[in-house]
Amino acid sequence: MPLFQLSILALVQGITEFLPISSSGHLILLPWALGTADQGLVIDVAVHVGTLGAVMLFFRQDVARIFRGTIHLLTGRRTPEAAFAGLIAIATVPVVLAGFLFKITGLEQAMRSVALIGWTMLGFGIFLYWADRRGPSTRTIADWRLRDAIVMGLWQAVALVPGTSRSGITITASRLLGFRREDGARISMLMSIPTIIASGTLLATDVVGQANWAVAKDAAIAALLAFGAAYVALGLMMRLLRSISFTPYVVYRVVLGIVLLAIAYG
Repeated sequence: MPLFQLSILALVQGITEFLPISSSGHLILLPWALGTADQGLVIDVAVHVGTLGAVMLFFRQDVARIFRGTIHLLTGRRTPEAAFAGLIAIATVPVVLAGFLFKITGLEQAMRSVALIGWTMLGFGIFLYWADRRGPSTRTIADWRLRDAIVMGLWQAVALVPGTSRSGITITASRLLGFRREDGARISMLMSIPTIIASGTLLATDVVGQANWAVAKDAAIAALLAFGAAYVALGLMMRLLRSISFTPYVVYRVVLGIVLLAIAYG
């Protein structure tokens, strides 16, 4: 793959993975916009690995807490860390089940259309704006409970529809549940870790035996670039959320959605 195309792909994935603007929608649109072939599953796996590394490094203290909690769960210890790890696991179940269903039914490929991405970009962008304006901002990550994990987990499954945005829809749910912007985003990012692991594992099963040295080199470059872009994007978003709302992301989604709909129906 040409280095320019590889770099654009990895940077777009890294930047959009954790912003509420849909990484899957951008990745589907990118080959169409550039007039190039689809990047292939090996590169998809690589950029997933890169973004996974970024979120785990950025939230390393929370990740360590989840790891300790998982050990506590497995050994039967009832601790706050075990409870939090259990909530993360519960929130992951709906998207794993829905992802498996999408895979075996072929819905995953059937929904890769410009029109659908345009509608979901627009509709869920407006939904985020409404929730962000309507929702109170009183709850913190310490207030996350079983009901919250189930609700956010169910909404996370909806993000399998291209253009929805996994981070966008879970942040929307967190705002409706009354979480502060920064805390809702933090929960959303932590929920992404097992989700990315699950989706990356599913993709990896499809590419076993396909890779060669040239593809491996491209994959390493893509993973590194996606890691750097995702880490920077995470840092900027979490810093900005202390002083601004999600409105800039909503404006971007609405504008892109309208453009895509104009292209699809023009």
